[in-house]
Amino acid sequence: MLAGVVHGAFDIRYEETEKPTPQAGEVLVKVKYTGICGSDIPRVNGNACHFFPIILGHEFSGTIEALGEGVTDRYVGQRIAGVPLVPCKKCADCQRGNYSLCKNYVFIGSRRNGSFAEYVALPADNTVPIGQNTPFEVGAFFEPATVALHGMRLANFLPGKTVAVVGSGTIGTLVMEWAKIFGAANIVMLNRGTSKKERSLRLGADAFVDTTEPDFIAQAKNENGGCGFDYVFETGGTAETIKMAFALGGNRSTVCMIGTPKNDVTFSVSEWEQLNRKEMYVTGSWMSYSSPFPGNEWSETAHFFESGALKLDESLIFKKMPLSKIADAFEMYKTPGAVRGKILIDSES
Repeated sequence: MLAGVVHGAFDIRYEETEKPTPQAGEVLVKVKYTGICGSDIPRVNGNACHFFPIILGHEFSGTIEALGEGVTDRYVGQRIAGVPLVPCKKCADCQRGNYSLCKNYVFIGSRRNGSFAEYVALPADNTVPIGQNTPFEVGAFFEPATVALHGMRLANFLPGKTVAVVGSGTIGTLVMEWAKIFGAANIVMLNRGTSKKERSLRLGADAFVDTTEPDFIAQAKNENGGCGFDYVFETGGTAETIKMAFALGGNRSTVCMIGTPKNDVTFSVSEWEQLNRKEMYVTGSWMSYSSPFPGNEWSETAHFFESGALKLDESLIFKKMPLSKIADAFEMYKTPGAVRGKILIDSES
């Protein structure tokens, strides 16, 4: 088969490699679309790979091509979205159903070969069937949609409450959509600049605040009756956005940190003291799995995408590129700001 194989830092090659064979309990998937995740970028344009050579890609959709021995609950021709985490299912965290916290996991597309290829083999349990009304492009967004929903679950989200979402990229937009679906009373999106304002309002946000404005915290609270928010979801993963989340939360609010910082974060006494004075509840959120594996995050994503309540806005897709141009796709990320949205790699073109 053909695949995009990473041989070293800044070295991804479109080349022929061995087509995988599904082992017992596995299926072989003919890949359609794979989204380039932010975590893929430093693995290609840097030294973040665990080993070489490796085929990356973990946000994918496709069709089951073959069944391994013992697989009876999937069928050839079935349309699926891929589930990248392969937990050990034996450790204490897995036994509690906290698969996201497994320390002995394997991950499709980073610790074993992934979907930047014509075919990928993976456990049958790591496929989620998608309906005929769910396009393959949408299937490639299941993984980020479940990441957003996992944060909602960890925050113990309740309807009728107010929500601030910091960052209106892919994850932030999906958090906002979930909040709307689950009955938020008021949703305010915050993002640097106004390029994503129209999309945010069109998909259900009640207001949008540009964080480059000097009084943006006050503006956001003014959109919420002058009060801090019941829930704050941080999706940017920077020191700046994390501090915003603390400032936006109201008394006894819940703040969920979904973004992943790449640099150290330091707080002044007054910044950190907000946690104490507001008696805030703060949780991290990591990946997107629960019991029974892979979790209701995945089954609900399939349901709400199929029903149309959860929408994949076309503006979330920056470009579709054939697998043969995968090196060109990663080259684009070397120019800051050049990629505005998700690049989908098409393994069939």
